[in-house]
Amino acid sequence: MKKAIAPFGAGLMVAAAMPPWGWWPLALFGLVWYRRLAEDRRQQSLFTTALSFGIGWFLPALAWMWFLTIPGYFLVVLLFASLHGLAAVTAQFLGKTDRAFIAALIICHSLVEALRLSWPFGGVPLATLPLSQIANPLTALAPYLGVIGLTAVIFWLAFTERKFRVFLFLAILVGVSNTWEGTSNTSTNVNITAIQGGGPQGTHAIYTDDNEVFQRHLRVTQSLTYNPTRTAVIWPENVIDMDGSQTFENSEERQAIAKEAQRLRVPIVVGITEDEGPNTFTNAVVVVNQNGQLESRYDKVRRVPFGEYMPGRDVFAAIGVSSSLLTRDANAGKGRARISVAGTTVATPISWEVFFGGRVNEGVADGAGYIINPTNGSSYTWTILQTQQIASSRLRAREQGRWVVQVSPTGFSAFISPDGTVFDRTGVSEATAIDHTFAVREGRTPYSRVGNGVYIALLIAALFLLARKRARAFPRGAS
Repeated sequence: MKKAIAPFGAGLMVAAAMPPWGWWPLALFGLVWYRRLAEDRRQQSLFTTALSFGIGWFLPALAWMWFLTIPGYFLVVLLFASLHGLAAVTAQFLGKTDRAFIAALIICHSLVEALRLSWPFGGVPLATLPLSQIANPLTALAPYLGVIGLTAVIFWLAFTERKFRVFLFLAILVGVSNTWEGTSNTSTNVNITAIQGGGPQGTHAIYTDDNEVFQRHLRVTQSLTYNPTRTAVIWPENVIDMDGSQTFENSEERQAIAKEAQRLRVPIVVGITEDEGPNTFTNAVVVVNQNGQLESRYDKVRRVPFGEYMPGRDVFAAIGVSSSLLTRDANAGKGRARISVAGTTVATPISWEVFFGGRVNEGVADGAGYIINPTNGSSYTWTILQTQQIASSRLRAREQGRWVVQVSPTGFSAFISPDGTVFDRTGVSEATAIDHTFAVREGRTPYSRVGNGVYIALLIAALFLLARKRARAFPRGAS
C-alpha cells in the first residue's frame, strides 16, 4: 500500500493540471515523478506503480462520469489505469537498457492514450494530456500534430533526460507553427449570435419539462433586435424534443422558430431530438432559414456511452445495474459532420463529438469555414466536463485553424479563435445571448490533411523497432 501512495500522488498532479483546475505545469512534474518511480521499480511492482499513477490521474479528472453511471465511472477509471499498467510492463519487456526503457515508456503510454480515443465504447477522449496543457505554448503544435502527436511530445519532454535539447527543438517547432500552419482569413466576415437559455444543472431528460427548456431559449431569442450585420443565430443541442410520431418540421416549435428567423432575417440553427420507434431516437441539428423552411440537417454520429445509449444494456441489467435514467438509445447518424448556414459550409460536431478530432476534420475537409459545437451539459453538476469541453474546443480551433462557436443551454458557451483564445464565455445557468464577428477561414493545416492515422502508424512502427532491437540483442536460445 505504501508503494502505491507516491505514484498515486504523481497521478493526482496530472489530474490537477486538467480543467477545471488547470495548473498545467503540474502535469509535467507529475510525469517526471512517475518516470523516476518507474525507473526505480523496473524489476518489481511496475504494473502496480503505473496502475496507481493512472488511478490518481483518472479518478478526479473523469469524475463527471459519476452523474452518468457510478459503476461505469469506476470501471472506466480502473480500465484506463490498467492499460497504463500494461504499457509500463510492455516497456519493461522491450527496454533492456535505460535509454530503451524510457523510449518504450514514451511509446507505450502514448499508444494507450491513442487507444482511448476510440476504445472502449467508441472512445472516451477526456482527461487527455493535451487538455491539461491547453495553456502551454506547446499547444501551438496542434495544427501539425493533433492530439496523438501532442501526447507523444508531452511524454517525451517529461521522460527524456535531455530536456534542454528537447526544449530547444520544440521551441523552434512552436515558432514555425505560430508563423505558418496552412490556413488564413477569407474576405468574408460572419456575425454569429449564440443563445444560452439558462436553467439548473444536474437535470435529466426524463425529469425535465421539454417545453420549459424550449421556452427559455425562445425568450432569449425574442429579446434580440434586428441586426443587419448578423449572419445566423445558433441554439444548443437537443433543446427541442419531439415526442412520438411528431416531427420537428410539422411542429409548433418549428413555427415559433420560423417566426423568429423571419423577424431577424437570418437562419436559426437549432438542436432537436425526434423519436424513431418506441425505444430509439435521433439527435440532430437543423437549419431553419429566413423563409421558415428547413434547409440543412446533420444527425449526430458519435453518441455518448451511458448518456445517449447504454452499451451492453442486457449485461448491465443482469448484474443489477439500473438504466432508469436512460430508457431509450440514440440512433447513430450516418452523414458528414457539416451543415450549410447562410451559404457557408460549417463543421458541426454535436456536443461529445468535439472531443474527436476526426469528426471536426470531416467538415473542414468538406470546405467548412468555421466550426459550431451545439452541446448540452445540463446533466452534469460541477464544471469538470464543461471546462474540459471548452479546452477541447480550443484544441479543435488550433488543429483546424478555424473559429469555434460553442453553445450550451446552461453553460459554457463561448467563441474561440483559431489560436485558441476564448471570447465571451458565459456563466453556468446564465440566460444570455452572445455575439461575435469573425472571418470565415480557408486552407487546411498539416494535421487536417494527414489526420491521426500517421501518428498512430509512427508509434506502432517505433514499437516494432524496439521489439526488433530487443530480439537482436537477446536472440532465441541465448543463455
